[in-house]
Amino acid sequence: MSKRVAIIGAGCSGLSAIKCCVEEGLKPTCFEQSDGIGGLWRFTETVEEDRASIYKSVFTNTSKEMMCYSDFPMPEDFPVYLHHSKILEYLHLYAEHFNLLQYIQFQTKVCNVKQHQDFATTGKWNIEKENGGKRGVDVFDAVIVCNGHYNDPYLPSDCFPGLENFKGSHIHSRFYKTSDEYRGKTVVVVGTGNSAGDISVELSHIAKQVYLSTRHGSWVVSRISRGGFPIDMTMSRRYTMWIKNLLPRMLAAKINEKIMSSWFHHSNFGLEPKFRCSSTTISQEDGKLLPKKQGHKK
Repeated sequence: MSKRVAIIGAGCSGLSAIKCCVEEGLKPTCFEQSDGIGGLWRFTETVEEDRASIYKSVFTNTSKEMMCYSDFPMPEDFPVYLHHSKILEYLHLYAEHFNLLQYIQFQTKVCNVKQHQDFATTGKWNIEKENGGKRGVDVFDAVIVCNGHYNDPYLPSDCFPGLENFKGSHIHSRFYKTSDEYRGKTVVVVGTGNSAGDISVELSHIAKQVYLSTRHGSWVVSRISRGGFPIDMTMSRRYTMWIKNLLPRMLAAKINEKIMSSWFHHSNFGLEPKFRCSSTTISQEDGKLLPKKQGHKK
């Protein structure tokens, strides 16, 4: 008898988990609290509780060749870097191609996961779920959690004395959707992470003045490398990584920093970081090489 597997979330990871379970002869059931697949890439006009939120102008920071499923390439007519709507379209193509939708229970929220009473001998799990106001418990042989991250915004109000007396508005980037309400305003964007870079550029076209505040600076690099190739493709080649691993760390950092500054001098814009551009700090997000983001609780 095939083992039953509960999968929580029908985003990128959840869909691939369903496919893998089917290929292994298992019986997956995916629980998705919204009414559609896509997870993070399912844009909504308003922020939904317990779901990741993206703004309307979001584009990928990884090229389509590097982010697609290995057994399902993206359509050739898709651009190199994709708008969130194209990612969602791709996920629908993937789900339809492998017939995955039949395994998903939409608008079903998983409220609790705990070990079954005879877990020590059977390894089974109790899944408490809710659909249409009705709760129920089902038993599964295994559980795969694919509920994503960036659901809980971290706004360190204590770090900004007097914020409670500020007469303007302040939000976390999780609640940003469009620039419309910032027309003619003076805006401070705190941080130089991926969302901060996107939002500050977008606001600069409509706001009176935009200030980008950074404590440590950032190494910034174009998404496009020499010859027009995506930067993540050129930097992820085995040859490139082999050379980098042969070099002493400090020398590799100097070379990386020289490449970063070939586009523009970071010091001219007050962006020169206090940390070295070493392999331990490289993050291929939004065309920036940054330390690990700390803007959200994961």
